[in-house]
Amino acid sequence: MNEMMRRRGPEIEPQEILQEGKAGLRLKWGDGRVCGYGAAALRRVCPCAQCVNEMTGQRMLDPGTVPDDLTIESINIVGRYALTFRWSDGHQTGIYSFRLLRELCEQDKDINRES
Repeated sequence: MNEMMRRRGPEIEPQEILQEGKAGLRLKWGDGRVCGYGAAALRRVCPCAQCVNEMTGQRMLDPGTVPDDLTIESINIVGRYALTFRWSDGHQTGIYSFRLLRELCEQDKDINRES
């Protein structure tokens, strides 16, 4: 997805979702905040059951196994609450809720490449 998609909704929903190049994502939130995310950093925090133990919450993915030059092959919207990605390493099972993406934007400067 290289074109912008416009979304309306409450603050927790992005109004705009834009893939930047092959390895970046930019979201404009309902409150006007704009946040940028790098592909490798997002992949390293994948919330799926392969990457996080569902029972303990322990992260199973070794972040060192995710290459820095990872790219985003595709982005899909899940309902009105999340995004999924197909990464260049073949992984595609993570569902990144808008709430998670906003929290990452607010808290983690390694992921947040704020514009």
